[in-house]
Amino acid sequence: MELAVLNTSGSATGRKVTLNDNIFGIDPNDHAIYLDVKQYLANQRQGTHSAKEKSQVSGSTKKLHRQKGTGGSRKGSIKTGTFVGGARIHGPRPRDYSFKLNKKLKQLARKSALAYKAKENNIQVLEVFTMDDPKTKNYINILNGLNLLNNKTLLVLADYNENIYKSGRNLPKAKVMAAKDLNTYDILHADKVIFVENSVEVIENILIKA
Repeated sequence: MELAVLNTSGSATGRKVTLNDNIFGIDPNDHAIYLDVKQYLANQRQGTHSAKEKSQVSGSTKKLHRQKGTGGSRKGSIKTGTFVGGARIHGPRPRDYSFKLNKKLKQLARKSALAYKAKENNIQVLEVFTMDDPKTKNYINILNGLNLLNNKTLLVLADYNENIYKSGRNLPKAKVMAAKDLNTYDILHADKVIFVENSVEVIENILIKA
């Protein structure tokens, strides 16, 4: 699959980039995508949720009334969860939601996500560019040139660039990341994936030659 390389104004440079069919041309594996996205979202959870149990609630431990003869139910503690101000019954406890996935499965998931984007013609290739200063206005001009300002975009750089990253981080629909950090969730979440020209080779090294 060949894609034209565009400049920051959205015009064709005359060059083309060939996308590797072993990544962008495979039959997507939906289950691999599901597992990888599930792991990504699980890893975002802090797991710090907590509720007080009976032993942690302050209150008297005295029995409220005698066991029998009152005509009412048996009550052993004011701290039980059936009373207002009592403990939470089977409440949440701090836990770690993360789980392990094999490296090859995660690679397959990313390949599958990229293959979907390629089939839907939602991949563009941008020439290598730099920014002297972090300016959101300059990043908006690039998206305007590509007619993507109103789309959710993911810009993939060959390596981390602080000025470009800071220029795009204030835009709610734009995301910038290095090729080594590319993940299945962000690929699928974006309407358009924009590869800077020299990042394509980095992706191939990660997903095929690694």
